[in-house]
Amino acid sequence: MAILTAYKQKILFVIIFTLLGLAALQVPFTQLAGSKVKFTLFDFFGPIATGFIGILPGMMAVFLMQLGNFVLHGAQVVDAGTVIRFFPMLAAAYYFGRKDKIGILLPLLAIAAFVVHPIGRMVWYYSLFWTIPVFCHFLRSRSLFARSLGATFTAHAVGGALWIWVFNLPAAVWISLIPVVAVERLMFAMGIAAAYVVMANILHLLAVRRFVLPLRQIEEKYILRFLRAGR
Repeated sequence: MAILTAYKQKILFVIIFTLLGLAALQVPFTQLAGSKVKFTLFDFFGPIATGFIGILPGMMAVFLMQLGNFVLHGAQVVDAGTVIRFFPMLAAAYYFGRKDKIGILLPLLAIAAFVVHPIGRMVWYYSLFWTIPVFCHFLRSRSLFARSLGATFTAHAVGGALWIWVFNLPAAVWISLIPVVAVERLMFAMGIAAAYVVMANILHLLAVRRFVLPLRQIEEKYILRFLRAGR
């Protein structure tokens, strides 16, 4: 019975995260260079789903968030950039929830895909951004910010590798994006970390009040002291 209850709760959480992510997708944050596609608060919220409900349910929620948004707005914004946007956030969610070294394969493959492109070879140093998730992997258990930074740069790696092959942006554009990416991804990492802490405390409080079962994935060090004391 407990297994059935936990299973039902996981389905409920997939639905809840999907709805919250869909709402976050409606709040624009900044626009992606070279496309009509906009970054939204979803870029803060999306990666954290796997940190609470596991890899497969979390990625399912992330996919459903984006699919729901596509159904709502697809007629106005359908372009290659919109389709590509499905993959980076799935990659970020995978990295955020994955504790072993398999997660670092995505940015490494993205580097390889970028530098074998004729334009990518000219600006190979742009792909050095994507070594950040590799280094962050070894700090993820000690630093939520490192985990978040690795996740957002994994999204950037997958998106960048796809972007250069689909759109063939000239080398000058990639060079001009370097300072933008540095600032933008630091902001995204802070947003992801903040979203995780907020959601962890909400779910902890719901578990204390017995509205939901406790989630093993929630690390107590991110729970506010007065909420811990109130258990």
